[in-house]
Amino acid sequence: MARTSLKAKQSKMYEKRFTEGKALAQPTKYYNRCRLCGRSKSYIRDFGVCRVCLRKYAREGLIMGLKKASW
Repeated sequence: MARTSLKAKQSKMYEKRFTEGKALAQPTKYYNRCRLCGRSKSYIRDFGVCRVCLRKYAREGLIMGLKKASW
């Protein structure tokens, strides 16, 4: 799990940038985080989650259009 302070900081930056439409003073400080657990590494842009959460929710069938491959 990510530190809650980092999750809060990134969510504030996200709101400021995308919902309010304001430009950030230092846009390179914004980075993607998993929406569910806050993990910053192995983030998958198409789904907005990390690989761990993607795998977990795909196995449960909660992500539409994604299913486990079987040979």
